[in-house]
Formats: sequence, C-alpha cells, structure tokens
Amino acid sequence: MEEYLILVDSNDNPVGTEEKVKCHLPNGKLHRAFTVLLFNKEGKLLLTRRSPSKMLWPGDWDGTVASHPRKTETYVSSAERRLPEEIGAFCKLDYLFKFEYHVPYKDVGSENEVCGTLIGIVDDRFSMKLVPDEISETRWVDSDELFSDIERNPASYCPWMIVALHLLPESDKAMLEKHKQTAAKWIRPEFKNKLEKSLQFHFPTNDWRIVN
Repeated sequence: MEEYLILVDSNDNPVGTEEKVKCHLPNGKLHRAFTVLLFNKEGKLLLTRRSPSKMLWPGDWDGTVASHPRKTETYVSSAERRLPEEIGAFCKLDYLFKFEYHVPYKDVGSENEVCGTLIGIVDDRFSMKLVPDEISETRWVDSDELFSDIERNPASYCPWMIVALHLLPESDKAMLEKHKQTAAKWIRPEFKNKLEKSLQFHFPTNDWRIVN
C-alpha cells in the first residue's frame, strides 16, 4: 500500500498530502519528517546504518531513526510509533526543535523536509531487534569520537543528521535543562567547527535553516 506524506509550507503548515515516492523525486516536495536521537546513561548516541536497499543514502550512517509523521500524529507520537518498527524497541521522547532542508542524492532523488528533532534517554534494560530492510547495523558513539569521524568522513553520514547535531544548542531551553547531563556532552562550541566541513559537503548552497 502506498504511503502518503504530509506536505507543508516553509512554516510547517499542512497544505496537502502526496505519495512518498513523489515527495522524494529529484525536485522533491516539501514534507514533514522527524529524526530521533537516542542516548544511553553514559551520554553515547545510538547510530544506525541505513539498509543498502534504501533509495536514498543507502549504507550511510544516521541518527537513531528518521521517518515521517502520519496525518493524525504529532512529531513525538509518530516517532514513538516508529521506533519499534525500525529498531524493535520503545522509548519516551521529547521534542527539541525543527529545521527545513533540501538536499539531492546523486540523480536518484532528494530530501525536501521540515524535520522535527527528538531526544530520548534509554536505561540499561534497553535492547534492540533490527528490521533488516530499514537498518543494517548499529553502534554507540560518544561525542568526541563521532564529531571527529564526521570531520574526517563527511560523506559517510546522512545530511539531516549533521544539521540536527549542529542545531542541538538551539533546542527548546526546557528540554536542554531536562537533559543537561547528556546535552552538555554534545553542545560544546568546538563541535560546531567540526561539523562545518560536512555541512559544506552536503549543503554547498547552505540550503537548510531552523524553523521557529
């Protein structure tokens, strides 16, 4: 069954729906999406590697889960629904911010999204069961390790993940306070400099911005 995505304007107001494939053609249609960043108690981020069967960015490293809300869902409810469908595990999530970006993938298609960014913290009982068509492998990384590798290998990481990490300091202030132990490890000023090369690699025309 064909999946329909929520089309939005640049202020994230819904303006209709469209088939998922049509939204991801080279020109793209601006639609609503989300990206989830799950951390453990040590402040490490769960990265997932996109399945080789994906149409866009196959085999690249991403944040924990990225997908699209359905018509009746919020960013939080859609992401909490999607987590078990991709990694076989559930986590309560908090909303941080949203951003708009448009980026092509070769001559295959593009992402043209307003993307809500969500955070979750998992405990020691957390375990996963991957869905093969979605994710091929996972790894937990600390901030120093990840930002250094992104600086060295910008092409290995999905562009929306880079924007989400870059904008973490702009998160909702109440959420930064709630998650300050984790956030403090990921929003140090020097990290923004490490992301610049990757941002320029993916977005040579700077086609991304935070959405208020």
